[in-house]
Amino acid sequence: MDLQELRNEINDIDSQLQELFNKRMQISFKVAEYKIANNMPVFQSKRENEILDHVTESSPKGLESASRVFFQNIMDISKCRQYQEFFADSDKIGYKKLDLTGHKTVAVPGTVGSYSHIACKQIFSDFEPMFFEDFEDVFSSVENGSADFGILPIANSTAGSVGQTYELMKKHDFKICAATKVKISHCLAVKKGTRFEDIKIVYSHEQALSQCSEFLSQNGLKSHKYANTALAACYIKESNEPYAAICSEACAQQNDLEILRHNIANAAENYTKFILISKETLCSENADIVSVSLALPHTSSALYRLLTKFSVAGLNLSMIESRPIANTDFDVVFYLDFEGAITSPDVAKLMSELNSELSYFKFLGNYEEI
Repeated sequence: MDLQELRNEINDIDSQLQELFNKRMQISFKVAEYKIANNMPVFQSKRENEILDHVTESSPKGLESASRVFFQNIMDISKCRQYQEFFADSDKIGYKKLDLTGHKTVAVPGTVGSYSHIACKQIFSDFEPMFFEDFEDVFSSVENGSADFGILPIANSTAGSVGQTYELMKKHDFKICAATKVKISHCLAVKKGTRFEDIKIVYSHEQALSQCSEFLSQNGLKSHKYANTALAACYIKESNEPYAAICSEACAQQNDLEILRHNIANAAENYTKFILISKETLCSENADIVSVSLALPHTSSALYRLLTKFSVAGLNLSMIESRPIANTDFDVVFYLDFEGAITSPDVAKLMSELNSELSYFKFLGNYEEI
């Protein structure tokens, strides 16, 4: 046989597979109807394991694992379709319209001139900042209602995710209602009269230190972590030691510091994404990002099978992040962003499916980047 003849054979087999697949999906709908009528769960692990064990045992040598994955995928797609039938009448998540007009109080980490403060200015035209040293205080002030909103950095284009924010997201009750990106332009700032060659230690937030690691290394400068860039600048202002801060130029000017070096970040195009959080679920008219967090079982292909659910629902994942859970045997929480809106039936059905199937699932918000 030549190559074309072999390809023709494959095409014939694929046509048969397609026909059988369509038939199987039709029957799966009937199964879903039966389960709904008899109040039975979609997922029945005993039945699934029996099928997979049989497929593995009856496969030719060398194809055992591949056959198991093939049939696992078919059953996962079938379950997704059954869940769509189960949750066909799922209630959409309730929300209120996001209103950023008028005077608002916003919990902000740092102080005047911090990047978080700059992010607020990009979102609000009229706001009163409530400055806090710790990220957790920002979450708490939104939770207890003392602030209308809170703003926090979540990811940087150079240094990656902001660990402090993710660590607190599982602990606190909040919703993301907007996001914005700020171009980061770090400078090296000192108390007036301090010479570059006399600098002993550079203070800043760990993200800023990471983003400027090449500059620090090339100049033999020691770094010291501080709560955030703005408070580091305040500390330098009050210190009598030849220290320096990495901060924004606005922050340096606010604290009457001298800028010894401009644009010291590793990458010229350096951006940080900030999230705006609220106590209630607030959505703008053009909200197109859905954020969730969830935990997966310690089973083979658990993450792969989760991704299948999004593919079957036709929803595009734009971000996935994992963070360890404290006091566990390396258990992790996954944070996912995907394109969509909670007003969409496809999104509502998938959220219902995830919430019913997983031991831990949390809806974090539906928002747009401003």
